[in-house]
Amino acid sequence: MRSPENVLKSLSEKAKNKEYRYERLYRNLYNPEFYLLAYQNIATSQGSMTAGADGLTLDGMSMERIEKLIAKLRDHSYQPNPARRVYIAKKNSSKKRPLGIPSTDDKLLQEVVRMILEAIYEPTFSDNSHGFRPKRSCHTALKEIVTLFTGAKWIIEGDIKACFDSFDHHITIQLLRKRIKDEAFISLMWKFLRAGYMEQWTYHETYSGSPQGSGVSPILANIYLNELDEFMARMKKSFDKGDTRNRKVHRDHDKVRWAYRKAQKNLEIERTEANLTAFKEARKVMLSTPHLDEMDENYKRLQYNRYADDFLIAVTGSKQDAEIIKEQVRRFLKDELNLTMSEEKTHVTHSSEKVRYLGYDIRVSRSQDTKRTKKGLQRVWYGKVQLYMPKEKWIAKLHEYGAFKIKKDENGKEIWKPLHRGALMPLDDVAIISKYNSELRGIYNYYRLAINSSNLGKFHSIMRGSCLKTLAAKYNSSVMKMYKKYRSEKGDFGADYKTKNGTKRCEFYNDGYKRNKNIAPEFVDVMPQYRVQIRQNSLAGRLKSGKCEKCGASPVKVYMHHVKRLKDLNADNEFDELMLQKRRKSLALCPKCYEEAKLKSLKL
Repeated sequence: MRSPENVLKSLSEKAKNKEYRYERLYRNLYNPEFYLLAYQNIATSQGSMTAGADGLTLDGMSMERIEKLIAKLRDHSYQPNPARRVYIAKKNSSKKRPLGIPSTDDKLLQEVVRMILEAIYEPTFSDNSHGFRPKRSCHTALKEIVTLFTGAKWIIEGDIKACFDSFDHHITIQLLRKRIKDEAFISLMWKFLRAGYMEQWTYHETYSGSPQGSGVSPILANIYLNELDEFMARMKKSFDKGDTRNRKVHRDHDKVRWAYRKAQKNLEIERTEANLTAFKEARKVMLSTPHLDEMDENYKRLQYNRYADDFLIAVTGSKQDAEIIKEQVRRFLKDELNLTMSEEKTHVTHSSEKVRYLGYDIRVSRSQDTKRTKKGLQRVWYGKVQLYMPKEKWIAKLHEYGAFKIKKDENGKEIWKPLHRGALMPLDDVAIISKYNSELRGIYNYYRLAINSSNLGKFHSIMRGSCLKTLAAKYNSSVMKMYKKYRSEKGDFGADYKTKNGTKRCEFYNDGYKRNKNIAPEFVDVMPQYRVQIRQNSLAGRLKSGKCEKCGASPVKVYMHHVKRLKDLNADNEFDELMLQKRRKSLALCPKCYEEAKLKSLKL
């Protein structure tokens, strides 16, 4: 069997030829190495230990289990289980979002299919697409907007009604058939799409939409919406006009410049208070009056940016141009992709006004402020894209955490009071401070690109007070006593904790909220780059080793024993003790040891 690394590399190289069609993809699903790699990938993801409709989890994973799955694929008897539907709360909304949880074996196969599809399609995806893609995130989308949307006059906010629930299955398969000429593989994709879902023990069929919660859902969504990306690329090619702006001198420029020179000459002749005031006023008017007329009918530009089902279109041209583009996009989505654009949420907005996108407020500056450069005084900020952090975003976070309350004084003025968080009180002191730190760093890392990121200082102040109040409530003490107890030499507060290398200290976050134009490396939260090689000490490597990590028996059939969290373990049995010692949430065990570990975990 070829290694997954070589297979995926070969698929990617062939993908560069857009006319190439893949004929023998299904046979790759017989390769156990792919499933080991898939197991390694999904085991580290959040929710990997959540049971699907069949009640199974990653616990008990073995080569035997993988071989049974491959056997079903060989005789084409494989049928995915319906996803177990749960509902999760939407951010800043009382509504809930449906989420499908596939069974573990389905997750395993879907991850293999995802890797294959990603290798085929990723090289041909648009550079303007940023959602659910390797090495891309909300930040890469925003950075692109800052670069490409400079000087734009109009912005079209794109919104598709129930996008992921509305994908036409027949169109999805039709798009896959453009690159894939393997009916066995296509049949498998049909099975994923029509697997249905279980809700309150009732089966529901699915007739449209991407399979929510499925490992293949993100890549299928990008394959579907890549048609929109290509349509926008064609539209840009036909819309763009002119190489450079050839603008006429502004009709008022000569008049205000003449007035400025006259005031300057009068000041040179006689330096009086009246002449100085007149000179300053004339200079102010001249600097605020454009030198050239911004509108050039022979120069037009269109820019496009998409993250998942959200997209923005920037237009350098007239409002009429923007309205025509909006209508063309609406018609394309309806006619070609069977998607409906929301008329209520899709707007044509002047670029000087703020547009909400990916949690940021975006606008193109019309600031007339000048800065002295090598070329003299210039309006360096005019036409530049500015990113803002909306105030309601960090206020909503405070509400979400229950970290403050708002009171009003006698005059109706709002007074913000930090609150203790009862849910955190059972944790140890270091864990409480670490929780607050992760929340502070999380919101800062996301909004670090905003020009007003320093406004998080108010958020920090409330969270700091809430942390001290939580510690005070835990020990039935006062905030001042807690601060004195945990105060450090720097004036911050924190708690000590012991490690095998000595005592360390966890300080409350106090590194500031200065704007940082660089993408946060720790914030690429979508589609991480997984390893395509199986290392000896990795999960897959340990599963293949045939050695029991408890009794040392070798060679034996190995079953992987998994737990959800290390903090849930108690050192009251040898299996928990061994996992705590190794700092691992899994153990490779022989059949006898695995059954023993299972029994002891059930007793707990």
